[in-house]
This record gives sequence, structure tokens and C-alpha cells, in this order.
Amino acid sequence: MADAPKSEVDGPGIDKRGIAAWCVYDWANSAFTTVIITFVFATYFTKSVAADPVIGSAQWSFAISASGLAVALLAPVLGAIADRGGPRKPWILVFTSMAVLATGALWFVEPDQHFLYLALIAAAVANIGFEMGGVFYNAMLPDIAPRPMIGRVSGWAWGLGYIGGLACLVVILAGFDTGSVVQVRATSLLVAAWFAVFAVPLFLLTPDIPGSGLPPGQAIREGVRQLWSTFRRVGLYGGIARFLLARMIYNDGLVTLFTMGGVFAAGSFGMSLSEVLQFAVLINIAAGLGAAAFAWVDDWIGPKRTILLSLVGLVVLGVVVLTGESKTTFLIAGSALGIFVGPAQAASRSMMAHLAPEGLHTEMFGLFAFSGKATAFLGPFAFGLITTLTGSQRWGMASILVFFIVGALLMLPVQDARR
Repeated sequence: MADAPKSEVDGPGIDKRGIAAWCVYDWANSAFTTVIITFVFATYFTKSVAADPVIGSAQWSFAISASGLAVALLAPVLGAIADRGGPRKPWILVFTSMAVLATGALWFVEPDQHFLYLALIAAAVANIGFEMGGVFYNAMLPDIAPRPMIGRVSGWAWGLGYIGGLACLVVILAGFDTGSVVQVRATSLLVAAWFAVFAVPLFLLTPDIPGSGLPPGQAIREGVRQLWSTFRRVGLYGGIARFLLARMIYNDGLVTLFTMGGVFAAGSFGMSLSEVLQFAVLINIAAGLGAAAFAWVDDWIGPKRTILLSLVGLVVLGVVVLTGESKTTFLIAGSALGIFVGPAQAASRSMMAHLAPEGLHTEMFGLFAFSGKATAFLGPFAFGLITTLTGSQRWGMASILVFFIVGALLMLPVQDARR
């Protein structure tokens, strides 16, 4: 911001290496969501492992929903415990390892219905590791970034994440034969290695808060007690509660867009896996540029207005995607959606960073994850249910517009987090 003291933005106290390493973790883990959850493996599962694309898309959405429910239950409790115990990086290491190993296990999923449950269980376990690692990773943001720069750091990291997902897709397009089942399966090994290698800078360079010295048992007891106290005194955190409720709704639409985007492209527009990957490249370019550009907007007009602006853009372009008949219309409007996807996510993270009380960062980001997962099963579930009942993925995908509109309306009375 223009009126921020120079020492807060560029001063010698800023650990630029630590911030950069923190941002690189977004590069590392975004390959998982881009390649496994949304585009490559999801498409492979629905077209080659499941009985047919419609049933497969419903099964995939239900598995991701189940993993989201597990995260919703675990995140607030473990976040509160971590705030009592101290460092976040040990937790990130555990859950990153979990995601990497389960992703690697997807290599064993062959194009046969006998491997259906292996695929669904491994994907769900990997997604739990990915999401839970993100809870502790996000909680580091208000500790490593100066308050006037929280929006920019969050946006830069999210933009770098989209570029990382794009880079991984480019490697697949250039080095893998997407017509070969073996090489499509091998993309899971690439993503596992990608996630593991690029997560290393965070552990080496980003500073962590010191340990509290509490024995593990006491940290658990105090963490659970603190979480219960937070729920009992929710009225004291009215702004946070209203924000999390709004995010709970609009995030359902984002989750559906992420998890079912590739499946929708393949099923409703007859796109091949190669074409789905090309579409993924386009939307990741748009999302990366949008997240990076809106990083300054976030610090300028505030995260609340940035979120609302993003939701309006998603609704308008979503209508174009769902009413368009040609593949060209879908590619243009669908790719443009990415411009507003990144800012909606990055500004949500920066808003939570502004709102979280000192000493409760991980607990609040645990509740942030809860808000993103407690009802996140509703979006993919609605997609799967409506698709099954109507036999049309287009009608299933239309449900995301409702989530975006309701979320925006709930967001309106929330106070600007910076004030």
C-alpha cells in the first residue's frame, strides 16, 4: 500500500527468502490438484476405470466429498492443538508425506473396474493429506508476511501455484503420450515426485514459530479446551463467523469447479484427454495471471471487495459456459473463468490472515478449512446427484452458480477485514 511504512514493506526485517520459499510450496502442491484431482487422473478414472463417464464422475465426486468431510472434522481440532504446541512445519511434513505416498499409489490403478476402489481410496487419502497440509501452511502467512503485504504474498503464492500446475501439465504434454494408459498412470508418479521435491524449500528456509515446550498430552488437552472455548464464545468473533459462513457456501461452487471441470469438459463437449489438458493449460495461465494481478488489488481495495468482484465474474462467465453450445465458446469462456478463480481463493486466505487473533492463527485456519470442507461435499454431491437424475452434466454443473450467488449475498454484510 502507498501509505505503508517503508520498513514494513521493504525493510531489512523482511525475510524475503523465507517468504519466497513459503510461496514455492504453492507451486509444489498445486500439481496435485491440477493433474490428479481435476484434469488428468480424474478424466482417466471416469473414462477408463469406471463403468461409464456419468457413473464415474458421480463416484469421483463422492470420494472427494468424503475426503473433504474428514478434513472438516480434523482441521479445527488439529489446528487448535498445533497452536498450543508451537511449530507448524512438523505437521506440514506429516501431511505432505501422506499426500505424496497416496498419490504415488495411483500408479497401480489399471483400466479395469477391479481397481476402482483402489483409485477412489488413494485419491481420497491423498486429498486429505493435501488439504490438511494446507491448514498449517496457510497459518504461517500472518507470521511471515507484513500486514500491509498479506494480500500480495497470498496472491503471489496462489499465482505461483497455478504456474506450477501449468508447468507440470506442460511436462506431461511434452514428455508423456496421453494415448498410452501406462504413461497416463505414470503422471501420478511425476506429481508425487514434484510435490515432494518442491516442498523442500519451505522446510529449509521458511522460519517457523518456536515450540511452546508443552508435553504432547498437555498440548492436546489445551488445544481441545481452546477450540471448545472458541465455539462457546463465537459471538466475540462475529465477523469471522459471518465470513466463514459466506466462504462455506461460495467455496462449494469452487470445489465443484475444480474437481469436476475436466470431467465436464470431456463429457459435455466430447473433449479428448489431450484437449482437456490443453484447456487445463489455458485456464491455469488465466488463473495464475488473475491471482498475481489481483494480489495488488487485494491490498488496495481489501479482500472483501476482491472476493465479491471475483464471484460476480465467476457467475457471469459461468452462465456463458453453461449456455454455450460450441467447443470454442467453452474454451474461451471456461479459460476466462480462471481470471477470477485465483483471486477468490487468495483473497479468502488473506482475509482470514487479517481476521485471525494473535496466538490463534492455526486454530482459525483450521476453522477456515472447516468452512471450506464442512459442506464442500454438497457441491460435488449436487453435481453427481443432478447429473445422475438428469443424465446431463450440464445441469449438474449449473449448481455452482447458486453457490456463488448465495455466498456473495452472505458476504455483503461482512466488514472489511483491514479495518
